[in-house]
Amino acid sequence: MSTHAGPRLLILALAVSFALPATGGSLRYAEDQAPGIVNPVFTTTMSEARVNELIFDGLYTDNQELASEPALVSSTTVDDDRSGMTLNLRSDVYWHDGTPFTADDVVFTVDAMKNEESLSTEAGRVSWIDAAEALDSATVRLTFVQPELRPEDKLYFKILPKHKFEGTALKRSDPFRSRPLGTGPYKLDRYNDDNSITFTAYEDFRSSTGISELVMREVSDKNYQAKLLLYESLEALVRVLPRDLAVLQNNRKVELYPYQTNSWWYVGFNQVRAPFDDPAVRQAISSLVDIDALLAPIGTGEVLSGPFVKSSPYYNHKVEPWTYDDMQASSLLETAGWVREADTWTKDGEVLTLVLTAHQSVESSQEVVINLQSQLEAGGVKVDVEFLDEAAWKARIWRERNFDVILSQWSFDRNEDVYEQLHSNGSRNFGSYANESVDELLDRARTTTDPYEKKAALRKVHELAHDDAPMVFLWTLDSYAALSTKVSNVVIHPFYFFTYVREWRMK
Repeated sequence: MSTHAGPRLLILALAVSFALPATGGSLRYAEDQAPGIVNPVFTTTMSEARVNELIFDGLYTDNQELASEPALVSSTTVDDDRSGMTLNLRSDVYWHDGTPFTADDVVFTVDAMKNEESLSTEAGRVSWIDAAEALDSATVRLTFVQPELRPEDKLYFKILPKHKFEGTALKRSDPFRSRPLGTGPYKLDRYNDDNSITFTAYEDFRSSTGISELVMREVSDKNYQAKLLLYESLEALVRVLPRDLAVLQNNRKVELYPYQTNSWWYVGFNQVRAPFDDPAVRQAISSLVDIDALLAPIGTGEVLSGPFVKSSPYYNHKVEPWTYDDMQASSLLETAGWVREADTWTKDGEVLTLVLTAHQSVESSQEVVINLQSQLEAGGVKVDVEFLDEAAWKARIWRERNFDVILSQWSFDRNEDVYEQLHSNGSRNFGSYANESVDELLDRARTTTDPYEKKAALRKVHELAHDDAPMVFLWTLDSYAALSTKVSNVVIHPFYFFTYVREWRMK
């Protein structure tokens, strides 16, 4: 099956429609790095997002056709003018400690995410909600900042238990980070001595769960992950390295599952730090990157020209990606006052130098960084490289914004909301990108109820972001998961992986 098919087609092809009885068993899967925190208000990595799918629920979720369906909600009523909605909550939902789930939990979660003292990385998910009110224990009233055409499509954020916190100003250091409590199909049972985490099926979950235990193993060497699957020391790999595809495909005890992630890689500039505050310098560096050559050693995928994947309705196909053009790079740098001297570009006696920073746990990042360093130095730019662990990355990049240039990737759900990354007030706009026209378009895309106006606005954002070059948009990778044939009834969510895990079975 082509991995360029739409995610809906992939899910339909993978789905097994008939129900099977629960058979128990234990499934072990690998992550490059164990989650640094288990609290959906502070999610920054995909390993954390995958754990969130096991432990927590949102008000709505995706069905297997990627359409919104109620999860914690029994029914809703949307106002005629679409300025608000009333949600009736399910009565059969309990937190993992046996406490009933109520409207107060929903209101608490919205208020905590909106509280500026929380410094939530997910605050954008509720910014469209003006207020949340508990009408009674089972009824929530939401009012919106602007009329919402399909508010249910935005109610995917995970709900937290109010009784586990002292107030709405949440902290990353709260004890909850290592002792999470959810309403999802699995609860965090224990942290093991080998840095693995054991999750056990929640016995009072509102529907049957087919696998009684999941174990997340931290395996930093992705080459070793494939060997562990072949040696039957793992039952699942979230993403297979391209070099391992052939050997896994030819093993009769392994099944490969193609899926599309709504994510893309990028090289991002700090635009309040010279010389990257000059668009000509950013454009010149973009012109020195041979994206195809960077991609070839790590896999296959689609090269992008802006902040959406090519299957997105917001991708502007009229905009071409930056391509390697050393003559164009030279012209841009000369216009900006730089002079080529021997093997380097200089200005006022200073050599054009940058520090390229990457997260050490991002798969294949070392290979990409080294190759990118070689490309830029061949073009006259001196490049130093550094790799940060999780703690240093969050401190230096997220909080302090202390960097020159970063290599990283963004992952999105199907709403593809790039507001936080590209709006001048965005919480994830680490590079301090600011363009008044982009701000206006992003505001319009968030507030309009006309899908055509939203599409036009975001396609224009795509064009402007490409031209401004706040980052070099690289690619979205083709992805495969690998599971032991001991695991059946497998359906993989393209964004969150474990959304349908309760339906998986162990033979």
